Amino acid sequence: MMDTTLLSILLPAMAAGLLVLASHVVMGRQVLARGIIFIDLALAQIAALGAVLAHTQHDLAHLPGMEWLLPALFALAGAALIAVLERHYKSELEALIGCLYVLSAVAAMLLLAQDPHGGELLKQLLSGQILWTDWDALVLPALVTAVVLALLVWRPAMLRGRAFYPLFAVVITFSVQLVGVYLVFSSLILPALAVNRLRGRSALWWGYATGIVGYGAGLWLSAGWDLPSGATIVCTLAVTAVVVRIFTGRH
Repeated sequence: MMDTTLLSILLPAMAAGLLVLASHVVMGRQVLARGIIFIDLALAQIAALGAVLAHTQHDLAHLPGMEWLLPALFALAGAALIAVLERHYKSELEALIGCLYVLSAVAAMLLLAQDPHGGELLKQLLSGQILWTDWDALVLPALVTAVVLALLVWRPAMLRGRAFYPLFAVVITFSVQLVGVYLVFSSLILPALAVNRLRGRSALWWGYATGIVGYGAGLWLSAGWDLPSGATIVCTLAVTAVVVRIFTGRH
């Protein structure tokens, strides 16, 4: 039996995971279809760079909502740049996206070089602190996720058009703040890979099942064994994805 204290930690953390999965499972399949596997990693890192700038520039840090607004602006700018690159350099797009990731990562490191708490902030942005999520922190991401999903239900073609990039950037911004860069990438790609051979609604439901089991197992193990939550969930997501891929491949 779980005690109430542990449950009060795990429930909002699991809710954060479900919020991330709600949009990432759908968008992950589109990322695979477009062949831009590392776009989420690049945009997540660019959003993280915006968060670092908001933290290090004290004039900005005190402005209300800047911890969300600046990462969102950075991610939208990155998405616009990738859309332009796709139009003119499609054959080299994946390599260019990788360059954007590396440049934004080292820029964040340079900004934090003189900050005594820089290492901790960088670790938080990469690995996340999902176990320390509270219900209040989920309100704005939940509203944004609901709006994005409503748009995709209303206009499914947006996933295949140019509107995909700004929508993706907005979703990534809030996901990075909740779970970190590594889990953003894993939540997007691992469920999509698990069900890549499936078609129709079954692929979507299997993708959600993969993510839910991966997050649930990872949170339970990290809480029970005092393991880093982000790294643990990445591992359990990977194992779950492999199992689902093998199981669905036989049917």
